[in-house]
Amino acid sequence: MFRSMLKSKIHRATVTEADLNYVGSITIDPQLLEAVDILPNEKVLVVNNNNGERFETYAILGEPGSGQICVNGAAARLVQPGDLVIIMAFALVSEAELADFEPKVAFMNRDNTIAELVHVEDPQTTFV
Repeated sequence: MFRSMLKSKIHRATVTEADLNYVGSITIDPQLLEAVDILPNEKVLVVNNNNGERFETYAILGEPGSGQICVNGAAARLVQPGDLVIIMAFALVSEAELADFEPKVAFMNRDNTIAELVHVEDPQTTFV
């Protein structure tokens, strides 16, 4: 049996741009992608903390070191620059791999720098 497990998460990133006329996807600073092990073209789930919208798309490389989080295409209607989003990727993990499996989670500062990188989230963690 395989289980769908959280593999990667960028928690509370700030949307820097929304480009309705781009073909599609979400453009992310490659340093952030590398930190949480998301590859270009990998499917991601995006949750907008400001309005509750959820959508799936795929990650593409932005400018290194820019902190860029740009939602492109039709999904650009679901965000505004300044909104806080959670970007997640999942993996199918076998029962045998579960004991050693750890997600990579980046808690973000408002400027899209990483405040903390963890492998286990405290279930009582809250942000204001």
